[in-house]
This record gives sequence, structure tokens and C-alpha cells, in this order.
Amino acid sequence: MELKLGDIVRLRKKHPCGSYDWQVVRLGADIGIKCQGCGRRVLLERQVLERRIKAIINTQVEAKHDGSNETEGDRVAAYQNGY
Repeated sequence: MELKLGDIVRLRKKHPCGSYDWQVVRLGADIGIKCQGCGRRVLLERQVLERRIKAIINTQVEAKHDGSNETEGDRVAAYQNGY
């Protein structure tokens, strides 16, 4: 299973806070996930997490870096101004 930093995954069992959704915050042999309900962080072995995932809700798209110093705020402002 291909996971990326920032992906939102839905697990089969809910967290005690009531949320099913978690954000991937660390990749490696162990995967770090953060609860979207309460912010709790947990490290799970990759195999264990892959068995517990019910669905990948939101996948982060890798942005192309063109070397400019333009920030996300600059792009949003330009879009809102019609540039």
C-alpha cells in the first residue's frame, strides 16, 4: 500500500475520542499517525497499520518545486486578484 505524508486514512475501529480518521505524519518501517479528533499521535508497524486501514480518504498531491520563492499565500492572493 502506497502512503504519503499528509494522507488521511480511515481505520476499521474508532479511537476512544470517537474519530475514525487519522493523518499520516511519519513514514518508515513504523508509520506515525495523528488522530483527527483529538490530536493523539501513535506509531504503528507498517504491516499492522495496513491491516487496520479501511480506506484512504484524502491523498496529498506532491507539488512540483520550480525553484521560485513564491509562497502558498502569494499564489492564493494572485488567484483571488485574478492574476
